[in-house]
Amino acid sequence: MSAAELPSFSTGRFRAEREADWIAFDLLLTKLEKRGAKALTSDELLQLPILYRATLSSLSIARATSLDKALLDHLEALSIRGYFLVYGVRETRWSRARRFFLYDWPAAVRAVWKETLIIALIITLGALTSWSLVASNPEWYFNFVPEELSGGRDPRATVEFLKSTLGHGGDTGDEQSGLHVFATYLFTHNSRVSIMSFALGFAFGVPTMMLEYYQGISLGAMLAVFTSKGLGVDFGGWLFIHGTTELFAAALSGAAGLRIGAAVVFPGARGRLEAAAEAGKTAGKVMVGVIIMLLVAGLLEGFGRQLITDTMLRYAIGTVMLLFWLAYYYIPRREDVA
Repeated sequence: MSAAELPSFSTGRFRAEREADWIAFDLLLTKLEKRGAKALTSDELLQLPILYRATLSSLSIARATSLDKALLDHLEALSIRGYFLVYGVRETRWSRARRFFLYDWPAAVRAVWKETLIIALIITLGALTSWSLVASNPEWYFNFVPEELSGGRDPRATVEFLKSTLGHGGDTGDEQSGLHVFATYLFTHNSRVSIMSFALGFAFGVPTMMLEYYQGISLGAMLAVFTSKGLGVDFGGWLFIHGTTELFAAALSGAAGLRIGAAVVFPGARGRLEAAAEAGKTAGKVMVGVIIMLLVAGLLEGFGRQLITDTMLRYAIGTVMLLFWLAYYYIPRREDVA
């Protein structure tokens, strides 16, 4: 039997019987939208799902009895609003940012700890390879570091010249400028390789490991030159102040690429694309953090290393940064309810 055959069942009567619930639900939703769940009392929180179900019931009856379109539109809008506010996830931008920095980013890094360790070992192997080759035959140096970027910091340089480039007094003109060029080269080189390592991870992780090996090559060659002149500790301090952050970021970018590559090679029961997409969610969060770390490393390289010339203080700052990143990533924390 239709609504037309029931004269007593009218829009006016239907509204009179149920409108109080709709108004109460609308007021609670408005309060929730403006001030959040904390603004609602215990009774109001209990009433919220009850009023939501009452509104859905009214909408169902209104559709079945073909009541006027204006009322239907109102009930549909109220129901949709109620669904997103009662059952949907409502997070402010600040809450999302807070969640990312406190939980999502560190959790993603912890998830790729095995890959991070592998990449760190590969970078170290690259540095040891070039260091041993240059230490045994200095001519190898020019195969690893472009001569136009070395600025005279090569096996032919004197101890006094090399020391002056580390900011320990002496000439601070062209030598410092040249060292800054090399420092900029190292930073841009490592940043570019880090991004490429992640981007090429889908190719079974092979290009990622090759690029990360290449990361350590120029570093090891330069270290061999300064070590041969008795300046290895000083050069280490010059590099350490920002290198702990930059190289950590490089290892994480390689780990992110390797995670995707491993998912492609060993997809398990899933398809390769599905496995890669799943790994990409974790790797993507890691890479957002890598960009932030590279920005921090750039600031340390651009300001800290130029203003701080004491070797031990450089080591101290680099160590503090390393301990900070280790604690931030690997100390477990229980996610709270924002």
